[in-house]
Amino acid sequence: SRDESLTITVADYNPEVCRRIKDQYGLSATQLDVADSKALTSAVKNSDLVIGAVPGSLGYAMLETVIRTKKDIVDISFFPEDPLALHQLAVDHGVTAVVDAGVAPGLSNLFIGRFQREYDPLDYFACYVGGLPRLRKWPFEYQSVFSPADVIEIYTRPVRMKIGGELVTLEALTELELIDLPRIGTLEAANTDGLRTLLSTVQVPNMLEKTLRYPGHFERMQLLRDTGFFSPEPMDIKGQSVAPLDVTSRLLFQAWRPEENGHDLTVMRIILSGLLNGRHITTTIDMFDEYDAVTHTTSMARTTGYTCAAVARLLMAGTYRDPGIRPLEYLGEDKEVYRLLLKDLAEWGIVFNIAQIAVED
Repeated sequence: SRDESLTITVADYNPEVCRRIKDQYGLSATQLDVADSKALTSAVKNSDLVIGAVPGSLGYAMLETVIRTKKDIVDISFFPEDPLALHQLAVDHGVTAVVDAGVAPGLSNLFIGRFQREYDPLDYFACYVGGLPRLRKWPFEYQSVFSPADVIEIYTRPVRMKIGGELVTLEALTELELIDLPRIGTLEAANTDGLRTLLSTVQVPNMLEKTLRYPGHFERMQLLRDTGFFSPEPMDIKGQSVAPLDVTSRLLFQAWRPEENGHDLTVMRIILSGLLNGRHITTTIDMFDEYDAVTHTTSMARTTGYTCAAVARLLMAGTYRDPGIRPLEYLGEDKEVYRLLLKDLAEWGIVFNIAQIAVED
């Protein structure tokens, strides 16, 4: 933290992680199983603010428990359940719960929240986003810097998008396209289910999200998925009940493990269009971030963690408070909150190139 007056306690299930936190950063750290609601309640009872960063499978229950303790929370757990289902609970307990406070969902939500207020109307939103290794290594040309299980779920979960005001569901990794981006070149984009809360919180008739990878990666993932390697259904192997997903996950996690000091990149392009001051305007927002060799911080940790930290500082300062479940599109509606968040990120070197062009009728 840049505020030395704050007391920070880190809680993790792994005692070794707790020891490393203490040794490397001098922070208080405690072993905690967040699936134990009583232990979690006890751990946060003296806190002013909680930051949630757990595997998606644990996220929803963790968030619900924290809300019931009446503690404000900023969360980046990206669980599959709908966080808005906890909205009334958060309101009743007077809790401001900012969810999906990462890159996408997260910063993408912030921008659509802001530009929906400026356009009249905003009729198109597309987000292209991905974390990539700097070094392309066959066969997957990919590395996972946290929660690889959540990556596989992205490749299998049905994709929800808006087309012409209607909710449409497609298979993941469909509608592949090539896209050229500054500083990295040509990447491949495929449909993934990342719109989440935007499907119900904003009134934009056409919305989609696509994940970015190096060309060829998605074809290999489709091959594994369609052949059954991602199936969670157990099958009998020499008298043993084995889920193919468990075996595949173990192998992929090893193959995707970052090399020591393995540099990574995070890239994002957001496209918005509609009427702005009576003219058809397209806004393009580009972000390119990379591994910080000075602090040895991955780009995915930078772009996700610093976004979360920037939101946390707003809550701690009392600059933003609005009880309920609050994804970042709600924060983007407040012009000053939007400005402060981008200013904070810029101080960490996370910047956005925003360009607008008029579309001739």
